[in-house]
Amino acid sequence: MGKVYIFLADGFEEIEALTVVDLLRRAQIDIDMVSITGSLQVTGSHQISVMADVLFEDAKFDDADMLVLPGGMPGTKNLKNHEGLDKLLRKFHGENKNIAAICAAPTVLGNKGFLEGKRATCYPGCEDELTGSTVLYHDVVEDGNIITSRGLGTAIDFALAIIKKLADENTAREIAGKVVYRHYN
Repeated sequence: MGKVYIFLADGFEEIEALTVVDLLRRAQIDIDMVSITGSLQVTGSHQISVMADVLFEDAKFDDADMLVLPGGMPGTKNLKNHEGLDKLLRKFHGENKNIAAICAAPTVLGNKGFLEGKRATCYPGCEDELTGSTVLYHDVVEDGNIITSRGLGTAIDFALAIIKKLADENTAREIAGKVVYRHYN
């Protein structure tokens, strides 16, 4: 299992981000919350403040196995507009490394051309920004190195898909059982 970085921008969707962090930590997957705001304290789209683990400018990312983008507004727009994150995502995509995005955040990947020829999903109404992809209306879609998901209501499935990708199916099932999540297939 490797290292995961999840990026927090002002206006991020709290449940999408924190569900991933919580379940990955339960699975013993190392995950850091990275603030792209210049401050460790980041305020979500519903005015819940979270203390990130590290500032973007202080993180190294050399040990990263996956980058995760939560949705939310204006969080997704803030992720799209961060130059350092743009460079990091392009590097990861060029190296065919794992990237996961939920809700409106798959549009960040679509706008960069990362979904060209891939299957993907997103929050309803954002489909036009999944440029070049085959849009599916599934809770979670995994295509090669990219995992996408629909939104807050699919956050547990999204996190479990990440666990399955980075650990294994048994670990994902074990975590689903421990949190009494009965809908994991």
